[in-house]
Amino acid sequence: MKKSPLEILDVYRERVNSRLEYYLASICSDGSYQSELKGVMSYSVLAGGKRFRPILTYTVADMYGVDISKVDSSACAIELIHIYSLIHDDLPAMDDDDMRHNQPSCHKKFGEAQAILAGDGLQVLAFEVISSDELISHSIRVDLLKLLAVSAYNMADGQSIDLSVVSKEVDIALLNQIHQKKTASLINCAVKFGALLNPNISSKDLDILDSYSNHIGLAYQVQDDVLDITSTEEVLGKRQNSDLNKAKPTYPTLLGVDESIKVYKNLYKEALEVITSLSIKNHPLRELTEKLMGRSF
Repeated sequence: MKKSPLEILDVYRERVNSRLEYYLASICSDGSYQSELKGVMSYSVLAGGKRFRPILTYTVADMYGVDISKVDSSACAIELIHIYSLIHDDLPAMDDDDMRHNQPSCHKKFGEAQAILAGDGLQVLAFEVISSDELISHSIRVDLLKLLAVSAYNMADGQSIDLSVVSKEVDIALLNQIHQKKTASLINCAVKFGALLNPNISSKDLDILDSYSNHIGLAYQVQDDVLDITSTEEVLGKRQNSDLNKAKPTYPTLLGVDESIKVYKNLYKEALEVITSLSIKNHPLRELTEKLMGRSF
């Protein structure tokens, strides 16, 4: 029996969770001395989450006929980078958040030093899992690693700019620039990972997917800003009004909640329009995008 779109998403989520556990278990599996770092890393990685980025990678790869076993390392790598960024974002020196995924933030549980090291370890592990994946050709691995490096830097650069404008007035153009880096860069990477795993991907389709991912990346952040105000802490898994309480510029503070909702819905609709030009059937990506548009956390 053919699986429904929701069932397929659950399959991808369960698969990436399983593979993340595998990669974490492989750390120091040779019997050498092991510090508590592995446990600290696992605490944040296995806490749950939407797994939206790896699901994007699996979805796009499947659309291009890539065997799922070749997708695991890329899907896990993008999630490891994402989790490392959350651990560091939560630190007192940055966003100073004490809850994540309905549990104490990594630094609240283990202390700041261990949290910093856990983030460092997860970033390194992300590159290791791709570089050591013998199922993928060397040339494709190099392309994936290059893209991951650029995307991870852009994410960090976006966070740096974001921190620099706290309590300052910014216009919508600068806010868009911040979040194209801070949020959309990893989403762009997740989408392109799925496509690059097919060695025959056309440059036209890559350009289309680049545009699509930039649209949904920005939409995702605008939507996050709205949900930070309109949702509950139980649903969000973190403190409500977190950015507002820190005087960080957000889309609702610049545009208002109602206008922000219009903005992110229009961005999702534009993304859906963009993928109609792909050379392959786009319905899996369309269904995932429509689900994202209606998310509550």
